[in-house]
Amino acid sequence: MNGFFSLAELGHYSLVLALALSLVQATVPLWGAAKRDSRLIRVATATSLAGFFYIVFAFGALVVAYVVSDFSVANVWENSHSAKPMLYKVTGVWGNHEGSMMLWVLILSLFGALVAIFGGNLPETLKARVLAVQAWIGSAFLLFILLTSNPFIRLDPAPAEGQDLNPILQDIGLAVHPPFLYLGYVGFSIAFSFAAAALIEGRVDAAWARWVRPWTLTAWLFLTLGIAMGSYWAYYELGWGGWWFWDPVENASFMPWLAGTALLHSAVVMEKRGALKIWTILLAILTFSLSLLGTFLVRSGVLTSVHAFATDPTRGVFILGILVLFIGGSLALFAWRAPSLRQGGLFAPVSREGALLYNNLFLVAATATVFAGTLYPLALEAVNGEKISVGAPFYNLTFAPLMVPILMAVPFGPMLAWKRGDLLGAAQRLAFAMVAAIVAVAVTLVLTGAEGALAPFGIGLGVWLIAGALNELLDRSGITRGNFKHALPRFFGLPRAAFATAIAHAGLGVTVIGIIATTAYQTETIRSLKPGESLEAAAYTLTYQDVVPRTGPNYREEVFRIVVTRDGKAVTAVAPTKRFYAARQMATTESAIKTFWFSQLYVSIGDLHDDGSVTVRAYYKPLVTLIWLGTLVMAIGGVVSLSDRRFRIGAAKPARSARKGRAAEAGA
Repeated sequence: MNGFFSLAELGHYSLVLALALSLVQATVPLWGAAKRDSRLIRVATATSLAGFFYIVFAFGALVVAYVVSDFSVANVWENSHSAKPMLYKVTGVWGNHEGSMMLWVLILSLFGALVAIFGGNLPETLKARVLAVQAWIGSAFLLFILLTSNPFIRLDPAPAEGQDLNPILQDIGLAVHPPFLYLGYVGFSIAFSFAAAALIEGRVDAAWARWVRPWTLTAWLFLTLGIAMGSYWAYYELGWGGWWFWDPVENASFMPWLAGTALLHSAVVMEKRGALKIWTILLAILTFSLSLLGTFLVRSGVLTSVHAFATDPTRGVFILGILVLFIGGSLALFAWRAPSLRQGGLFAPVSREGALLYNNLFLVAATATVFAGTLYPLALEAVNGEKISVGAPFYNLTFAPLMVPILMAVPFGPMLAWKRGDLLGAAQRLAFAMVAAIVAVAVTLVLTGAEGALAPFGIGLGVWLIAGALNELLDRSGITRGNFKHALPRFFGLPRAAFATAIAHAGLGVTVIGIIATTAYQTETIRSLKPGESLEAAAYTLTYQDVVPRTGPNYREEVFRIVVTRDGKAVTAVAPTKRFYAARQMATTESAIKTFWFSQLYVSIGDLHDDGSVTVRAYYKPLVTLIWLGTLVMAIGGVVSLSDRRFRIGAAKPARSARKGRAAEAGA
């Protein structure tokens, strides 16, 4: 492993070669597109695929170093241990700054390679410029890795044992959360590259929107799943019993999701009606800019968070330079080109375009609210050294009121006609959804008591979204108008995009119900218990039995056995634990969670006391699983939309004879 041509060195050399190819990809195709030279244009595809190969090789070399516990590699020594389970050896590759940046550029190059492979229907000049812009981003981050975050630095002599991975990260959540999050986070780079390429080319039209939508939708889909997985991971791992903390690093991924959602809806208007062109381009730039901002927040050292990587300020300055270059450069390009772009078609305020624009405005305002709440404390500390925290109370007063009008308007959008709609007619056709929402509010008030109407209203809002989605499908198929004879064939003949929209909106409603029910109606009980003593959590009685020691692969743990009964009958048993990792000299707590239908009983252990008692924290969280079930349904809506045949149709491929003719002209 210590030879000069070891796999680690080859991985390092592969990154250098990938950087060289990326610089070629960033320049030659741009020149070719400007000169209409097909030979130079084709360089973009070749270099994109070759660069992706070298980055895959480098990433694979790092994975192998972790798998075989090669502690001569400093990154492996700092974040792994020979006794660590194999799953955590592999996932530990991206459980640190250097490895996660490797994953970052791997996914960035993956999206570029996918455009190179599947972008055959794109105009060749647009494709070349998209891949060139993507390469500029890749070059910047490859340079960042090689100069400040090289994962292949060697140690001589090699230590006998590693320092192990942060115990909090030794969880299945690390295997799924970062890859999905980055596929979304970094995936928006393609929308950014399409926007920059369109501005360079000076052509933005409905065809551009059709080309960019599937890439944007793919990134949005993965980011939705990534945020949901991260939320659930924090929920069960940290032992606080919460599913969202408005942590600045959580917000860093939430802001691109909000802006990306606005971008998706805006691109629909642009594709269907040729409107909102300039606005859609700006959203594409801002969405990825927020992704870059999130990268800066996590890696600059300006944040102290369980999610943030402790990094050296030099890295923060480097990433700040990348932010200034790409955000400032793209906005300058936008300011230069936007006035020359033709505006789209006109539409009435009450129309489907108007509803989608309404959606956009509130989503952007909500994004601005999260942006302000995230960055204001950092700015204040930088100016006068004062430290403040912005948490749930701020967002409850600012973010939540902005979301309510959006949620109320969502079912109306698909019911309105393009260009000019009938609001009263749409309301009449949504009668079923309105009745369902009113019934939901009434039932919730009866079941929970009449104290406060906000929570029942929130439940009704979720039902309104679900019923509104179903209502739209029934209306389009003719069932609501009594046309039963042809309704079923028409229902199954609806375009997949219609089903996708309904599924995504229904998923949003499911998540809203989960959020409201858990926030308003959860119970919390905290008591110190000795063996044999009990506490009550909602309808359940928890009796502490005893504590049993156990040894894991690279930790020791104490298992606290608790019996759960209801009405005197044993229901289940839970076993929250406290673990100690010797290599890191760190202790963690592992919560115990039992699911009853869509609700959960959540138990975690606190401090041990000298008298033999232990602090037990028990929560009963009604309908909490709907939060993540709803995001899964939203993602399914995205998958259904991607399967729509229209997303596989782009610009017609030029005839072979025409291509040969252009090549001959270029050769002459």
